Amino acid sequence: MDDFLDRLVASVTSARTLEELTRPLLEMLQTISGLDSAYLTVIDLDRDEQRILFSHNTHTMNIPEGLAVSWGDTLCKRALDEGQPFTSNVSKCWGDSEAAKALGIETYVSTPVRLGDESLFGTLCAASTQSRLPSAEVERVLVLFSTLIGQHIEREQLLRQLVLATEQLAQQARTDSLTGLPNRRALLSELTRMLAHCKRAGSHLLVAYIDLDGFKAINDTYGHELGDTFLIEIAARLKAGLRGEDLAARIGGDEFVVVGLGPSEAAEAERAGEQFAVRISDATKGHFALGSDTLDYLGASVGLAVVASSAVYAEKALSLADTAMYERKRLRRMLVAEQG
Repeated sequence: MDDFLDRLVASVTSARTLEELTRPLLEMLQTISGLDSAYLTVIDLDRDEQRILFSHNTHTMNIPEGLAVSWGDTLCKRALDEGQPFTSNVSKCWGDSEAAKALGIETYVSTPVRLGDESLFGTLCAASTQSRLPSAEVERVLVLFSTLIGQHIEREQLLRQLVLATEQLAQQARTDSLTGLPNRRALLSELTRMLAHCKRAGSHLLVAYIDLDGFKAINDTYGHELGDTFLIEIAARLKAGLRGEDLAARIGGDEFVVVGLGPSEAAEAERAGEQFAVRISDATKGHFALGSDTLDYLGASVGLAVVASSAVYAEKALSLADTAMYERKRLRRMLVAEQG
């Protein structure tokens, strides 16, 4: 008994995964029961399927891992339905089970593996091709092992949920809730990464700062809800025009940034930047459906910075593009004034 307890404690305390916990338990269960095989199953009631998750086989019996059978045909379902967890005469008691016939099971003992909410995960079983009578201790060990396995499964599920929730919170912290684009925090992080890439490649970075001219008037005319609709559509159009390495972000109320990789040679980078800015400006122009009305929007002010990565950091690159945007906005106002 001391050796059994020592092995049990070692298994429980050192196991990091369900498999690391279960395999030693199955070996111990097989030894204690004196039966040929011990195995853990998982049950999918929606698919009416029971599958062997892990097994420990000796002698001539082989319960193969991965074997899936109809849940309605299993000994485990019969045992649960009839409240009979043990029989040494399967062929007589449950001779209609095709799965039991195929595996040659004559002696069978099992217990359900349940989670904290009493939902059925699977079963823990031992079986033999010969008719044998396990001791009363086997049932106690089965219940103990199934409890340990159920608790471990719950811990794994809770850990997965925690990891998923953490990932979702991290994603939310980097995402603009209205448009789904990266926010300022995510943009600065990505700018830093892209600048490092450009430094290694000896290339330039194209940073376009976008301000939606007249957005306040749109909000005042159509209301904030349709103003948000306009912002969402702008974001969608900017995203649709991205190339493979481009990034679009919303960093303020009506301010967006698009970043792209440029050529290595300075003159080529400037020409690429001009084309980049035109493409982005064109994406913001056109007809926008706002409720029952259609807005013919003339486009945003787009300021462009062609950045040599060795000269700036993320905040500075953004500042350069911001300055260029305000200069672009000033020139547009002057042009409107002259035409007026």
